[in-house]
Amino acid sequence: MTDLPGDGDDRARSVQLEKQLHLTELELQRARREGAVAAHRARRQPVIHEAFEPPEEEGWLTVYLDVLTLLLVMLVVMLTFAGSVRDNSSGGVQVDTLSETAAPVQIVSPPITQPVAPAPTSDPLSGLDTSALGDDIEVIYNDQSVSFRISSEIIFAPAEAELSLDGLLVLRKLLPVLRQGEHRITIAGHTDSLPIRSLRYPSNWELSGARAGSVVRYLEANGIASQRLVAVGYADTQPLQGNDTATGRAANRRVELILEK
Repeated sequence: MTDLPGDGDDRARSVQLEKQLHLTELELQRARREGAVAAHRARRQPVIHEAFEPPEEEGWLTVYLDVLTLLLVMLVVMLTFAGSVRDNSSGGVQVDTLSETAAPVQIVSPPITQPVAPAPTSDPLSGLDTSALGDDIEVIYNDQSVSFRISSEIIFAPAEAELSLDGLLVLRKLLPVLRQGEHRITIAGHTDSLPIRSLRYPSNWELSGARAGSVVRYLEANGIASQRLVAVGYADTQPLQGNDTATGRAANRRVELILEK
């Protein structure tokens, strides 16, 4: 690892301080030995001075020992500081340098996104030609669908579910319109409220479902994908008019081809 600038000077100072500390310790030990010898000699000689006056030799020796002790402590402190400076110089960037050179923190608020408006729903009949449908097919526009309503009196015989010749001609007019789109087509059969009892159709539920199924089979046989077709029988549960008159019952007997958006 490459030494940082100034490492050699710090180490030299540390070595010099350690040598001075060692010499000071040796001097302090020598002074203590001389003080012990002087004290031993003083005890063997007769006491000339007063009891409260310390001998002259012991006075200067005590001061000399105090000075050496203070010098020893100062050298220890200086050596400690020299070691800490060397560790900081070899350890990398200090905290103070980081605090001065660090880039200021910027608080960035997230961008405000505008709500995206939903795309308008396309019209299932957009670009489709319905001019050739004629008067037998009623076109009803709803919010989410477009219905082609055909009276059952035109395409079915009474109490029957087989398509008549007139019914085949009417449905043939719808084929070009239905082939141009990819929307799902629900064929719904409706009846009036008069009960029907026959071996083939025990109730209006079977009759309405069979009529819707006949239309589905005709469309599938003429090129409409079966994945787009759904047959539903509603019987008399969704009347357009009251069933108490012949006109109302005739209006309720119908088949609707619902082109869903």
